[in-house]
Amino acid sequence: MYIQYTMDQLHLPMDLEDDIPPHHLIRVVNEAVNRLDDQIFEDAYPGGGRDSYHPKMLTKVIIYAYTQRIYSSRQIAKAVRENVMFMWIAGRQRPDFRTINRFRSERMKDVLETIFTGVLQFLAEEKYVNLEHYFLDGTKIEANANRYTFVWGKAVVKQKAKLQEKVKTLFATIDAAERQEDQEQASQDLAELGEASELTSEKLESAVQQLEANLASRLKDKPLKKAVRVLRKDLLPRLQKYEAQQEILGDRNSFSKTDPDATFMRMKEDHMRNGQLKPGYNVQIGTENQFIIGYSLHQRPTDTRCLKPHLEKVKAVLGKLPHTVIADAGYGGEENYAYLEEEQLEALVKYNTYHKEKSKKWQQDISKLDNWQYDEAEDVWTCTAGRKLLFRYESKETTESGYEIQKRHYRSEGCEGCPFKEACTKAKGNREISVSMKYLRYKQQAREKLRSEEGYALSVRRMSEPESVFGQMKNNRGFRRFLLRGLPKVSLEVGWLSLAHNLLKKAAIDQKPEKAAQG
Repeated sequence: MYIQYTMDQLHLPMDLEDDIPPHHLIRVVNEAVNRLDDQIFEDAYPGGGRDSYHPKMLTKVIIYAYTQRIYSSRQIAKAVRENVMFMWIAGRQRPDFRTINRFRSERMKDVLETIFTGVLQFLAEEKYVNLEHYFLDGTKIEANANRYTFVWGKAVVKQKAKLQEKVKTLFATIDAAERQEDQEQASQDLAELGEASELTSEKLESAVQQLEANLASRLKDKPLKKAVRVLRKDLLPRLQKYEAQQEILGDRNSFSKTDPDATFMRMKEDHMRNGQLKPGYNVQIGTENQFIIGYSLHQRPTDTRCLKPHLEKVKAVLGKLPHTVIADAGYGGEENYAYLEEEQLEALVKYNTYHKEKSKKWQQDISKLDNWQYDEAEDVWTCTAGRKLLFRYESKETTESGYEIQKRHYRSEGCEGCPFKEACTKAKGNREISVSMKYLRYKQQAREKLRSEEGYALSVRRMSEPESVFGQMKNNRGFRRFLLRGLPKVSLEVGWLSLAHNLLKKAAIDQKPEKAAQG
């Protein structure tokens, strides 16, 4: 009536491998990590103490866990004890969650990129990627930080300025009292401190120590005693706090108190639709055939300033840069075009007005410089009404990163009586423009490339390259918030995610009939 069922009988075979299907993802992970040179892991293990778990085993366990949407070290340790796939790849060993977490966030900090490069190398050898096209894009992922414990750069500057005014006022009061007692030397020192252009905590500490020394011989001077107490207990600690916060901020405008490396950014996942800023990181990746070729992590919310450091990191890791870089309008600034030209890369990078230029409204807008004529020989612009704009002078602008932009300034000979003036400019006088000729040249080059047959095909393909990878990470594998804190550890998380994604993609391709037939 029933199939025989007993839990007390030994069953054969006992080898777990017989329960693993031939083309299962776990076998892809196993094969990929086995192909890595053992020497890669040597630097992560200085030696001494009890024997460690084999790094290849732990690497396989973590990568496979990330492919299965398991990111918590406790959940990974639980899977190693209970899940057949994890038992097989771990060789029935049972590392605890502390070992797993320490391995992925500390042991691997100097070798994970080497492992990523090793896996990428064998993907290239087997023709999954050829490192010719590099589709670049970024996404923001929320940090593991409290959303409401923030520090804003402008607030720090404002509060620090108020505090400095309080200190100067207090020292002015002390100085006046000192003068009444004809203590000229102390008066001179205090006045010098109060008039300083930049009051630092070191200067204030020195002044407070001097006041404390003066107070030792004037124990009955209650106003001085109160002033010293306020300086020592309140104003000096606050100034030190503001300086520490400014050091953490650097050139950022905010950071989270629970993860100081995280910056407050506007996320796409805005369910309340109130534009709430959340602590997060800007993850930049480059893909080819939807494999991740390079990744980097940034504290800036905008993509523009991320292109150069991202490609510099890719170059350092891979030893070279792919031949063609394809990116959207978020990267299309003069500084980025100049960098790509300097690196002799083929750039298919849109600029911010690329799509607007195609609209009828833009083409009929007489105020747009793109609709005017430029005579290079005479260095003269001619507007829609036929009025000439003559060169006046040249200026230079320096960006935050130190890049220098040269601009040429032109002014109309005369806009009086022009019937198009109201549609052209709001200025009361003659129309003036400032132009970066270098940026105009870059835009024209980008326009020609993007409108070519190959350029158009690559720009269309870009929409299904990194965007699909981000969709896989966030939606299909549910990774919407980092587990670790601090830029170095979060960068490692992105590395593990990238490794998991590439092996998942390889497994998916291998299971297609045409690929299986080739194998």
